[in-house]
Amino acid sequence: MTADPSSPSPEPAPHEPNTGRGGRLALWGVAIAVLAVGMLGGHRSSGAAPPAVPPVPSAGFTAPADPREPGEALPRSEPTRLLIPKISVNAPFTPLSIGATGQLEPPPAGDTNLVGWYAKGATPGERGTAIIAGHVDTKTSAAVFAGLYALRPGDRFSVERADGRTAQFVVDDAENFPKDDFPSRRVYADTARPEVRLITCSGDYDHSVRDYTENLVVFAHLV
Repeated sequence: MTADPSSPSPEPAPHEPNTGRGGRLALWGVAIAVLAVGMLGGHRSSGAAPPAVPPVPSAGFTAPADPREPGEALPRSEPTRLLIPKISVNAPFTPLSIGATGQLEPPPAGDTNLVGWYAKGATPGERGTAIIAGHVDTKTSAAVFAGLYALRPGDRFSVERADGRTAQFVVDDAENFPKDDFPSRRVYADTARPEVRLITCSGDYDHSVRDYTENLVVFAHLV
């Protein structure tokens, strides 16, 4: 299932000096990432109406500073595997990109053990906000993020990277948000430290639109 964008995809914003390619999630990346919100569950049947698209943050918005010390930012490198021991996740990555319709393509629903990352944004461990998305279920079974709801502040997970390094993250928070009132700024805003958002569907399954009513977002930072 894909979300129907309410406006054309924004043009890329220029990177700030010394941030590196994808080091920060620029506004255009935020706008595209927002389109992922309706695509991570609800695969029980086809032909569903597209869910509402959350509002896009205004240009130049940056998340407030967080006093907790992050780990040292890593250089850009593609993620290869997500490991969340608490919920037995050991999954490879696939890059998510913009499709012909201007929408962010979700991870393939046929593979229940696969996560996607927004390839135009920050890579996990790089300074900025990295977006990692996974399905909660498919038409046939539970999927990779079926147990994401069990994560709590202080839990840890890691991302193996193509450069041979492993980025370690600690969970700061986990919250459910209604899809029709999604806090785009809070979830997708640019950050000065390396952070990750793990996103999937949650809430009740609405049979009238064949989609879930909420999104679960896990907030985490590099340690």
